[in-house]
Amino acid sequence: MQNNDLYHAAKAAQEKSFSPYSNFRVGAALLTKAGKLYTGCNIENSSFSLTICAERTALFKAISAGETEFSKILIVSDADDFISPCGACRQVLSDLAGDIDVILTDSRGEMQHKKMSELLPFAFGRSYLIKNPNV
Repeated sequence: MQNNDLYHAAKAAQEKSFSPYSNFRVGAALLTKAGKLYTGCNIENSSFSLTICAERTALFKAISAGETEFSKILIVSDADDFISPCGACRQVLSDLAGDIDVILTDSRGEMQHKKMSELLPFAFGRSYLIKNPNV
C-alpha cells in the first residue's frame, strides 16, 4: 500500500474526529505487515485526560482484531506544521508496535518519514518489566 493511500485513509478517519473542545482533528492510518489497514481518529472527553488520540485508536482497533505486527503509521491533522504523536502515543506505539515507520504530515499533505526509535529514544518497554525478556 502506497503512502498516498494511507494519507487518504487517515484523512477519512480525521473526518470522524470528535473534538468539540480543542477543535484539533487528527486521523491516523496504521498498516500491518500483512497489508491490513486500521484507521483511527481522536475522541475527546470533557475530562481531557480521558481523551484518546487517533494513533492509539487505530492501534487498539488492530490489536483487538488480533494483529501483532505492524509496518507503519501515517498521521494527519489540520495543523500547518508536521504533526507528531504525543508522548503517550509514542510510548504505546513503541511498546506495542515496535520500531515502525512513522509518517508525519502537514496541512499541504507533505510527508516526513521517521522511525519510532527517533521519536522516542531510550524507550521504556517490556524488557524492564520481565525478568526473562525471551518470554
